[in-house]
Amino acid sequence: MRAAAGFLAGLVFGLGLLLSGMANPAKVLNFLDVAGAWDPSLAFVMGGATVTAFVGYRLAWRRARPILMPSFDLPTRRDIDRPLLAGAALFGIGWGIGGFCPGPAWTALPMVAPGTLVFLPAMLAGIWLGRRAKAAPLMQGA
Repeated sequence: MRAAAGFLAGLVFGLGLLLSGMANPAKVLNFLDVAGAWDPSLAFVMGGATVTAFVGYRLAWRRARPILMPSFDLPTRRDIDRPLLAGAALFGIGWGIGGFCPGPAWTALPMVAPGTLVFLPAMLAGIWLGRRAKAAPLMQGA
């Protein structure tokens, strides 16, 4: 049941990305181009997602436990450290260069656009390299 719920949630998320145009990197890059062909529609998508998440979390936290899990799995760390800032910066740079973040990149894969075929392998390589770097002894103390 958990796998089916996860699949359904991912399907709704992917359809939302397609319908809103967020699987199109040009739309994202136009949002970031405030001095040129600025397209504010991404702000409305983000605003809608923020409101939906806010309401969803408020409803979920009224429950003693999730429907399909024994307990809520919430992060315990709240500190802002160098690895978090570096990861956020790399994410933002990749988003600005490629016009994709991971969700829309996977959603755009069936369209077989050349940008997607370059971005996804680069993203996966970056994830792999990041995990290797995080496991390295130098990063243990960070």
